[in-house]
Amino acid sequence: MENHNTVGDAGGSDLPTIMVTNDDGIDAPGLQALVRVLVSTNHYRVWVCAPDSEKSAVSHSITWRHPITAKRVEINGATAFAVSGTPADCTSLGISKALFPSVPDLVLSGINMGSNCGYHIVYSGTVAGAREAFFYGLPSLSISYDWVGGTSTNNDFTLAAEACLPLINAILAEIKTKTFPQKCFLNVDLPTNIPNHKGYKLTKQGNSIVKMGWKPVSSDSEGAQMLSTMTMETNSTSTNNNANVVSQQQLLFKREVKGGHVEDDETDYWYLKQGYITVTPLGALSHADNDSQTYFKSWLPIVASSAL
Repeated sequence: MENHNTVGDAGGSDLPTIMVTNDDGIDAPGLQALVRVLVSTNHYRVWVCAPDSEKSAVSHSITWRHPITAKRVEINGATAFAVSGTPADCTSLGISKALFPSVPDLVLSGINMGSNCGYHIVYSGTVAGAREAFFYGLPSLSISYDWVGGTSTNNDFTLAAEACLPLINAILAEIKTKTFPQKCFLNVDLPTNIPNHKGYKLTKQGNSIVKMGWKPVSSDSEGAQMLSTMTMETNSTSTNNNANVVSQQQLLFKREVKGGHVEDDETDYWYLKQGYITVTPLGALSHADNDSQTYFKSWLPIVASSAL
């Protein structure tokens, strides 16, 4: 590994530094488009610290028991490393000053191939990449594009990145004046028809989710193809009745989609499907609703008294 005291110094120290990660892998078109757009403005110093392979839906998992590798890769205009760890690992390493010479001003995670709304935020490695930065007090933004197979193109990632520039510039301005809120990070989802989006919409996390099930399969490769975090086809009804060919000592199962999104009005997924760029502030913790808090406030003392 090269001397990191000089890594990332190109571009001028007076420029704000943006570090980019993702969960689709460093070669994914979403990350490549985002970096390309950022570099083309000449307004930022751009660092990349992203997984060396697909890491979708790994949530906020981290590598703990063994070292991870970081390999320098060529991305025009940026200083980039492909890392053998998870998105959270990449962010943690990238902001630690072990790899780059300083802490970035802003962390961007994305652009993910597929939306990350509702309960899918819990599964998302993209969101985790931004959340990890938030844990350490750094402003961060997770970005996802509502990719639809047969409709969307790689150029849409470029349009999505360009649509995020006003948000990125505004956040950097707030960082400079030290007025950006420190108790949240932002999750951004861009609609499928990005050229005709309806503008930004401040939203809240809903409870939308693709309902999943399991089916028996006869080999590891069967049914293995998935695009990215929660971008599976929602009309799959196929089943496999050939599981009896698998060894009796080992049963194989693959996830399958059992139903479409459960929609809730006026939340992130709902507004995304209306054509808005949704901007959802998130925190580290998920609190139970007030009704649940009220219920358990009276329930727990009864349990405690019955245990005496």
